[in-house]
Amino acid sequence: MSEPTALRISDDLLRPLLRTSWRFYVLVAFLGSIVLMGLGSWFYQMYRGFGITGINNPVYWAFYITNFVFWIGISHAGTLISAILRLANAGWRRPVTRCAEVITVFALMIGALFPIIHLGRPWLFFWLIPYPNHRGIWPNFRSPLVWDFFAITTYLVGSLLFLFLPMIPDFALVRDKSTGLRRKIYGALALGWRGTTKQWNRLETAMQIMAIAIIPVAVSVHTIVSFDFSMAPVPMWHSTVFGPYFVAGAIFSGIAGLIVAMATLRKFLHLEDYLHPVHFQNLGKLLLLMSLLWTYFVFAERLTIWYGNEPSEMAVFWVTQRGSFAPLFWTMVICNFVLPFPILAIKKLRTIGGCVVASSGVLVGMWLERFLIVVPSLGHKYLPYSWGVYSPRPVEIMITISTFAAMTLLYVLFAKFVPIISIWELKAGGHPSPALIPPATAEHALGEAYP
Repeated sequence: MSEPTALRISDDLLRPLLRTSWRFYVLVAFLGSIVLMGLGSWFYQMYRGFGITGINNPVYWAFYITNFVFWIGISHAGTLISAILRLANAGWRRPVTRCAEVITVFALMIGALFPIIHLGRPWLFFWLIPYPNHRGIWPNFRSPLVWDFFAITTYLVGSLLFLFLPMIPDFALVRDKSTGLRRKIYGALALGWRGTTKQWNRLETAMQIMAIAIIPVAVSVHTIVSFDFSMAPVPMWHSTVFGPYFVAGAIFSGIAGLIVAMATLRKFLHLEDYLHPVHFQNLGKLLLLMSLLWTYFVFAERLTIWYGNEPSEMAVFWVTQRGSFAPLFWTMVICNFVLPFPILAIKKLRTIGGCVVASSGVLVGMWLERFLIVVPSLGHKYLPYSWGVYSPRPVEIMITISTFAAMTLLYVLFAKFVPIISIWELKAGGHPSPALIPPATAEHALGEAYP
């Protein structure tokens, strides 16, 4: 298949913005109804109180904190992966970066809601913010909630900027092809972009700076999320390995989420000429690497706990290995290692469909992993008389389901109003020129050798 021309690239990638099918409205209505049901469940919880949930002594963290950690982990799909690939000058990343970066922003928005949902009085969430007040009341800076607030806010602002910068030339392209109100809106978003050499130089410089700055921010965010657990004297939580363990798990689930999103876009927006099998092959290799790393962390954690033979920790260990949580634990192992390893390790199986199957399993397995970190440890603390059980109630399940619908809805709306693949980067990769990309930042085609 021949490479798409510059004109065809613009036509293909702007088609979803300029043409709307009835299927789009049906999908938005369906997803929107699920999101509204989730909001209704939340308001009902606020009205009736936490008693309608399964959260009770001693399991005060359950589905909500599980979802919080899961979505913050998914957010690592975009900005971190995109920044690393951009700094490594990986030419194959051009059609992938925006698909990935938008996942970060939406996943962070959804994940950040769960500490608020988990508050008994969520309308007082602003108490987490260190704002000047006459009463001299300030947040408790020893509280993990405050750490999460600063970390997520910083990451969200940086991710929004990292997502917006490469969209400016595409906004200008849509502006030039639109009329009326649409032209005014995209013209404002384009910030006066005219495509001069000076503007290209400044854009490339800003993107390089953001790519360098966002990597330590992304790593620190999930490390701070892990501190919510590792700073607490709870069996199997108080561990120094939680920082890198959580970061590896976040990248693992993030890559899986990106693969599923790309495959869905490729199918329904007919992007077969832009999202090639090689993109899924390369992301599949990264997913295989992270699967092996995740397995190493789980094995090391379980081995040291078993060898230490601390009674309180062994209680949690056995309840997950062969007790009431054993089915969930071994399902997690199957989804995160047994299933993806042969699919991704064997080249013939590492097809687009194979990568999607492996990634779907990883998403299920990583949600179970977060659940198994939270609930068994809280239900089996140091003294057996304080042990308890947890079972989710309908309101928690409905809110959880609605967040997945919200993520899909936001992604669908974004793909409707913004080119989901960076048009100018594709053109730059196929037709590099000094007017389009400054020579100092030009990238080489994959497989091309230089002396």
